[in-house]
Amino acid sequence: MNGTEQADGLVRCPVHAFDGRVFSGTTADIVQEMPLRIYLNGRHIVTTACTGLHVEELAVGFLRSEGLIRSRDEIQDIQTAPDRTAVRIDAVTTDAQAPGNGGPGKAIASSGGRGFGRDPATRSGQPAGKEIPPLGPDRVLDLMEKFLDVTNLHRITRGTHCAALADGAKILVSREDIGRHNALDMLAGHALLHGMDCRDKIVLRTGRVSSEIVQKVRQMGPPVVVSLAVPTSLAIQQAEEAGITLVGAVRGRTFKVYTQERRMGL
Repeated sequence: MNGTEQADGLVRCPVHAFDGRVFSGTTADIVQEMPLRIYLNGRHIVTTACTGLHVEELAVGFLRSEGLIRSRDEIQDIQTAPDRTAVRIDAVTTDAQAPGNGGPGKAIASSGGRGFGRDPATRSGQPAGKEIPPLGPDRVLDLMEKFLDVTNLHRITRGTHCAALADGAKILVSREDIGRHNALDMLAGHALLHGMDCRDKIVLRTGRVSSEIVQKVRQMGPPVVVSLAVPTSLAIQQAEEAGITLVGAVRGRTFKVYTQERRMGL
């Protein structure tokens, strides 16, 4: 069944809803999925599935997370296709940053992992740089409540992953996408394009925290990650090594602190 595309990442589709007794014809707002091709200096790096929102931030953030660009000054030009299915970035890169020669870029699904640039051993980034005042339970729970208040696409569709940057008191920027990696890459791209120093910021997330998510956060610089979901064992190990405070399993008024508990005043 075909749907009607909207400008906000939604597609209105006809559905048959069962209410416990009978079926009825109605419509539902479904999160949009579309391919985005990312090019660096004319080379197709990757095609990723996304909502089609904030595609420049997603492309820049992806390249930053992969170590293919490091600063806004390296970017010479960004061109986005009118239908938002391609972003072409021209940038000054070193030999160490430049992607290898060869065939076409890779394709990744909405939930797929990354790792297309430098070797993982060289993509780890620096340990968390700045210290922040202890958060305390009330601050963590207040930030999570504010975060959930701005996850509009998820509230409508239940079909997105969400991520945000906060300063300890308020949400600074939030992004949603069908891919948990994409939402974080959008934040990284936003921060790079707007000259935002993330080393004293907090990342808030809805999804599971894997080792790849920790590596992306390490590249961005925030010293704290708070997630509704739980981390993996390797994510805990890498967060500890990077000096990142990892908080997860936020449910109601409860949560767990997995690493670097000193930032919680413990």
